[in-house]
Amino acid sequence: MAYSMSDADPDTLLYEMVSLLKVLGLSLWLYLASQGSKAVVSQSPAVANGTVRIDGASSIGMIDEDFICATMDWWPPTNATTELVVGVVLHFSIWAEVIFGLNALTGRTIGSDGTSTGAWDSSNAVSLIRHTVNSGYTIHGWELGNELSGNGIGTSVAPEQYASDVVTLQKTVQDIYQGFEKKPLVLGPGGFFLADWFTKFINGASGSLQVVTHHIYNLGPGVDDHLIDKILDPSYLDGGAQPFRDLQNILKTLGTSTVAWVGEAGGAYNSGRNLVTNAFVFSFWYLDQLGMSSSYDTKTYCRQSLIGGNYGLLNTTTYVPNPDYYSALLWHRLMGRKVLSTSFVGTNKIRAYAHCAKNSPGITLLLINLDNSTGVQVGLSVENIVQQTRKTKFTSIYKHHTKFEMMREEYHLTPKDGDLHSQTVLLNGEIIYVNSSGIIPPLEPRRVDPSEPIIVAPFSILFARIPSIQLPACK
Repeated sequence: MAYSMSDADPDTLLYEMVSLLKVLGLSLWLYLASQGSKAVVSQSPAVANGTVRIDGASSIGMIDEDFICATMDWWPPTNATTELVVGVVLHFSIWAEVIFGLNALTGRTIGSDGTSTGAWDSSNAVSLIRHTVNSGYTIHGWELGNELSGNGIGTSVAPEQYASDVVTLQKTVQDIYQGFEKKPLVLGPGGFFLADWFTKFINGASGSLQVVTHHIYNLGPGVDDHLIDKILDPSYLDGGAQPFRDLQNILKTLGTSTVAWVGEAGGAYNSGRNLVTNAFVFSFWYLDQLGMSSSYDTKTYCRQSLIGGNYGLLNTTTYVPNPDYYSALLWHRLMGRKVLSTSFVGTNKIRAYAHCAKNSPGITLLLINLDNSTGVQVGLSVENIVQQTRKTKFTSIYKHHTKFEMMREEYHLTPKDGDLHSQTVLLNGEIIYVNSSGIIPPLEPRRVDPSEPIIVAPFSILFARIPSIQLPACK
């Protein structure tokens, strides 16, 4: 899951990534350490009917402004110095919020059974943190460890000891950043969710832990013959809600101020699979995860990875965006922080999520059609909508907005030639091209009269911004 910058010209790499990620407004997570058959969309789809139900009384979650995040596993050369490592961070910290993952195994003894004993030796971390401060680098957060929770990957740490180590990290951060108005977050454990382990860990560290992080690879290995079947199976996708739900229940039960993030999510482990986790079909899983996690008050969702493996947002050779980059970009531009209670009545092949619109009136719908042959005409049923007389409605909605601005804006995403394995995305029927300077074109919506029906084509994704729907939750 690592990407070696020694394999490419660093200046070219950084230029390409910076130009693309400034557009995305991405948070970046740095970890530093010493084909199936072709699926084609039907050309003459049948059309079914369904209804999106939204409760507009109040929001059910609140995501961070920088909800969209990506990891970057970078393994420096064996002779890398602290100055080299931090120098790379400087490039990123100019335009992105950077979070460092710290080695949580230093100082411990690893037994033959894989369990670790002893406390964390924080001396190396202290040196690194002091160096970043003395160099004037802004670090958004420090995370302790990587996949050591529960049974761990390779080895594990007991939750009580891990909590004690987080307290040590928090004391270190408070000491080194003394006098700073804003201090970095302390995060952990960055591992796979296990309810009993996480309960003990959060309970022991909650006074020092601002963010509890967990990882998601719920699709199994990238070589799984049933990988695409899982992505297109509504029941399988529904099962992905359990860790979000259970973690929120733990946080509420403990009454802690700690919030939940997905610290790393690649879906399919062992680097995913080429032409699946870096192709159009993976946006079904990725966007469903974004919608589902936000509905359980997950504050930030970090994709594995920005670049590297077969699940990067950018192509590892050309740095051209893969389909999920555009999915993330549209989410970032359209989905506001307030999450609305949303359900769909009709076929189980439609995944539906809604947020208050970002920086504009109304709401934004995200609709995902997992059916390969049937389109869906979607109606809206909105509870607790702001009730107004016709005159009041006209004056309040249109006072600062023209009729053109109040049109419904639709962003339909489909794969080139209807091939789910395609790495080329169409927006409203037009291919999205990146020019030679690495600049993506304006992602313009299709503007539709609000009275027209919403149609979601087979094997497609739709973002629909509806400014005319005014809800108490979005005030």
